[in-house]
Amino acid sequence: MLRTVEFTLTGRDHGRLFAADATWQPTGQPQPVVVFVHGFKGFKDWGHFGLLARFFAERGFVFVKLNLSHNGVVVGGTGDLEDLEAFGRNNFSLELDDLGQLLDALHTPGATPLPAASLSLSRLYLIGHSRGGALVLLKAAEDPRVAAVAAWAAVADLHPHWPAEVLAQWQREGVLYVPNLRTGQQLPMYYQIAEDYYKNRARLDLPALMPSLRQPVLLMHGDQDETVPLAAVHQLHAGQPAAEVVVVPGAGHMFGGAHPWESPVLPAPARLIAEYTAQFFERIANKELRMKP
Repeated sequence: MLRTVEFTLTGRDHGRLFAADATWQPTGQPQPVVVFVHGFKGFKDWGHFGLLARFFAERGFVFVKLNLSHNGVVVGGTGDLEDLEAFGRNNFSLELDDLGQLLDALHTPGATPLPAASLSLSRLYLIGHSRGGALVLLKAAEDPRVAAVAAWAAVADLHPHWPAEVLAQWQREGVLYVPNLRTGQQLPMYYQIAEDYYKNRARLDLPALMPSLRQPVLLMHGDQDETVPLAAVHQLHAGQPAAEVVVVPGAGHMFGGAHPWESPVLPAPARLIAEYTAQFFERIANKELRMKP
């Protein structure tokens, strides 16, 4: 029987609470750990993500997913985007730090409700979707605790390539608004996100960092992605030719998912990428076990 626990962390630098949850089979044996990172305008309980947790847990992984602290979701709130002020104050450095803090908590006995005996942290794997895909690749580049990484429909570059006139107007007015087509909200983005990117470009320059990755990398993308062009996966692959690339025929950006997701089963494209990713991690885990003395 699967077990799921939810827990919260407090941002070390920003002090904001953010939630995570873990799903696993309590066998008493150490299991590889998968951490899943949502994308822009996403959150840990979006659509079919709960079914992804069950899928990986049934395959013998501890599956952990988190709400990035400034994604607009409030601990104890509706579960959807509601804190638009926090959303506007989000930036890429905050997101990387949140992910790093979660990894630190997993490595710190007592920092999460997960029993240490269930965690095989030498087999720590990351999955990220869309902008989350870029984040997990960046985290792998800076954190040797990451043993492998899978990026689903990932953006190839966090550099937004804003036109000069847009950047100038944004700097003057301090805020841009992006629509959330699902909810009808106008989501603010304060100019600080641009300032953060340029200030921390050495840490956030994904094209420059891709060649430095030493972990196994899986890149998966739908050939009908309406949000992130298919060219993005080829750009990422050019930076890391050793990466494994899978293009999913007929799949869009969410791999068949939607929010809310009422079905008790994964959409077919999401099931396909989950299956392939699980096999990818299992091959790595089995190889590591064989190499142990």
